[in-house]
Amino acid sequence: MPSPEPRLRIKGEAWPATYPAVMGIVNTGGRSVSDRVRLETVEAQVARAREMVAAGAGIVDVGAESGRTDEEPRAAGEELALVAEPISELVADGILVSVDTWKAEVARGAVAAGAGVINDTSGLADLDLARLAAETGVGLVIMHTRVAPKEAHFPGYDDPVREVRSFLERRIEAALDAGVDFEQIVLDPGLDYAKTPAESVEVLRRLPELRVLGRPLLLAVSRKFFVGVISDRPPLERLGGSLAALEHGLAAGAVIARVHDVEEVCAYLAVRSALRATTKVPEMPADDRLKWLPLDG
Repeated sequence: MPSPEPRLRIKGEAWPATYPAVMGIVNTGGRSVSDRVRLETVEAQVARAREMVAAGAGIVDVGAESGRTDEEPRAAGEELALVAEPISELVADGILVSVDTWKAEVARGAVAAGAGVINDTSGLADLDLARLAAETGVGLVIMHTRVAPKEAHFPGYDDPVREVRSFLERRIEAALDAGVDFEQIVLDPGLDYAKTPAESVEVLRRLPELRVLGRPLLLAVSRKFFVGVISDRPPLERLGGSLAALEHGLAAGAVIARVHDVEEVCAYLAVRSALRATTKVPEMPADDRLKWLPLDG
């Protein structure tokens, strides 16, 4: 059976999800690096999130700030206005929501709206995010990056995996010093963030070296640049490559998959689980609905 360890605690409660768990991406800002879908209204954003949960997502990651380095960041007030209402509506449905932000003001407003996790893509550049997690008990995703958000240029690494591990160790200690409980923390190796494609691949190859840190590993490989470089595919044509990277990462110990293509990933995970004998193969269906395409006419 899938192991529930390492345990993640959110607002004082153990997250009941079994691993691997799917985190669906809902972009409310319209500036995504790799998502052409534009969910212009709160109704559309909430509807898409509900579809993801119905398909099997255990958490929805709501964000309005793109990782693009060719544009300026939004003002915190503008960003919060784009995430607060959908978060509030989803939480009212009983859906676990994370907020994808590095800004403490946005995180505080999102948590007030009900978000249960802060997904910080700055690597705790602002320790107020850790203090907020300590005050409220929400989960805290700490991602590796060695540059500020929106910064395009970065130095190389002698050993990217050693750097990622050392950085995350230091940031865990900083979070603990701020009052965060160890079981609130999730780690993200930050593939594509301040890394060349080759460096991201090296981190993914050696992902087991990060498991010793004792926290759940979040894997964000969906439509990533390194997948596009390897497969020579633009963002919207990277599902096959993303699934290959995801399979490697899950086999290496990642337990949360942050993805755009929730329905396809959940189908992949269902077959993966059956092949690994962690779930039962369904009985033969009573009709031919799944056997072949219907005849024309």
